Amino acid sequence: MADEIEFDTDDLQRRMEGAMTALRHEFASLRTGRASAQMVEPIMVDAYGQPTPINQVGTVNVPEPRMVTITIWDKQLIGKAERAIRESGLGINPVIDGLTIRLPIPELNEERRAQLAKVAGTYAENTRVAIRNIRRDGMDRLKKAKAAGMSEDDQKVWQGEIQDMTDSFIKRIDDALEGKQEEIMQV
Repeated sequence: MADEIEFDTDDLQRRMEGAMTALRHEFASLRTGRASAQMVEPIMVDAYGQPTPINQVGTVNVPEPRMVTITIWDKQLIGKAERAIRESGLGINPVIDGLTIRLPIPELNEERRAQLAKVAGTYAENTRVAIRNIRRDGMDRLKKAKAAGMSEDDQKVWQGEIQDMTDSFIKRIDDALEGKQEEIMQV
């Protein structure tokens, strides 16, 4: 009788947690009518010939619930930062005040809320695909382990465990999406 071959699911768990972290980060960047420093994090400014995150060319603050301010450190980058904000798709018109760019957050209308809810759905679907790809990778590793001598019974046990983990993460994604869409649609 062959020795039992152990299968490690920790790597799959870690990768799935990473996908969830990325989803939370993407959800935080969606504008819900309240100011948030995370909403400007994905914006890249062409600084010194390189795309640079906006929080690396200035200080991002939220002085009041409907205002984000970005104090740019190098005055030569103000125009580029303003252009990057306008082209980011946030739907916010930046106001330049010296070295500070003010981003007044307007109320969301129903149409914009629906668009943002769809974007949240797209983010969630991309994360579901990533989770399924990680699951597929785990199943492929199981097939290799079976070829290396793992018993069929052990393979079925591990397949069940990987599927349970996948189902758990898909449920977490669905719950996070439902919460985010509720937050977006809240008036």
